[in-house]
Amino acid sequence: MSSKVALLNRITHYIVNRKGKQMRPMFVFLVAKMVANGEISERTYRGASVIELIHTATLVHDDVVDDSNRRRGFFSINALWKNKIAVLVGDYLLSKGLLLSIDNNDFDLLKIISIAVREMSEGELLQIEKARKLDITEEVYYEIIRQKTATLIAACCSLGAASVKPDSQDIEKMRCFGELIGMAFQIKDDLFDYGEEKIGKPTGIDIKEQKMTLPLIYVLNNVPKKDKSWLINSIKNHNKDKKRVKEVIAFVKQNNGLEYAINKMKAFQAEALNILKTYPESTYRSSLELMVNYVIERKK
Repeated sequence: MSSKVALLNRITHYIVNRKGKQMRPMFVFLVAKMVANGEISERTYRGASVIELIHTATLVHDDVVDDSNRRRGFFSINALWKNKIAVLVGDYLLSKGLLLSIDNNDFDLLKIISIAVREMSEGELLQIEKARKLDITEEVYYEIIRQKTATLIAACCSLGAASVKPDSQDIEKMRCFGELIGMAFQIKDDLFDYGEEKIGKPTGIDIKEQKMTLPLIYVLNNVPKKDKSWLINSIKNHNKDKKRVKEVIAFVKQNNGLEYAINKMKAFQAEALNILKTYPESTYRSSLELMVNYVIERKK
């Protein structure tokens, strides 16, 4: 991460000291170890590093795009150093990640990550496009979260397999596994918006930002026309009204929006666990099973 530019070193030092859960590199290592019976290589370490560098770059850019002042309970880069520097730091991290792969001829790993970055951008733009009309079907919602969230976790898992077993069937199998976890992870995030707990972000924020989440989409598509009009009007024109947002949350709960989303989330979880069962029992498989369950049961 080090550079000859002192300002950059100061910022990257700040980033490194405020790392998050680091779930993504964990997926890289655990998948690699499960697939190769505990054997991992330098490529696995490089793959995990690249994922973390590029993921961090996308988060730095996200905070600029969302005009967000906090990240993981700390000030974001743009809050401390302004947007221009934050964008440049994001670019720097991205290029660092790309070069780490290129310098070591890990072109197969680089391809996996590059596809993920492309899909994440497409997912964000698709969400913005659809949010303007509020006409998201469940299929479009799944496509958005597959690209926005699931694609990066899928990349971690396929990259873990590719780092130890290039050109094997495990790569695609683990990509599917990661995608399923990512889908469950995002639905869990959507459910937090309807919770009472303090999770670091205020409840109802998705509604305020006119983000269409699964509980809301289900209810919109399954209530009488009059209720649907009220919901759309609330989200479009009264999303800053705290009382109205609370009414929307209560309405979604009353009409089984949460139960529906929870059942879908559990279906993705079950599919992911079924893929793991095709591998022999090991401490690595058990750890991955724990992580799949953590995604569903986490409190923040």
